Amino acid sequence: MAVRGLLMLDTNAVSALSRGRGPALAARLETQAFCVSVIVEAELRFGLARRHVHADVRRIVEAPLATVEIRPWTSACASTYATMRTQSEAAGQPLSAMDFLIAAPALAEGHTLVSADRAFSQVPGLEVWDWTQESANQPRA
Repeated sequence: MAVRGLLMLDTNAVSALSRGRGPALAARLETQAFCVSVIVEAELRFGLARRHVHADVRRIVEAPLATVEIRPWTSACASTYATMRTQSEAAGQPLSAMDFLIAAPALAEGHTLVSADRAFSQVPGLEVWDWTQESANQPRA
């Protein structure tokens, strides 16, 4: 799979890895540089905070966050977010607010978003790799 920039993992990709699912994704990450946005970190931490989870589950989810590069949400992300959301809403294809926040840094920084969420296919110019599709050898640009 050829990718643009780093692989930027969506929340569902990190969750799957934490649960031991997604062997193709795990194998790919052994040879490909990857990161998460601070927005994905926030979603994961929110998921832990809103539920009373066993300490082992908390460690399993937090372990990747301790070792992965967490990319900040920058002014360039904010500018990309504004343009992307305006264009998407004008085209009648709005995403959820969180999806816009997740897509913005990948698009702004030229990274490939790794997600099983098909909603991201509505974002023009966003390169997406659906890690759940074994036949998805190439990300969508």
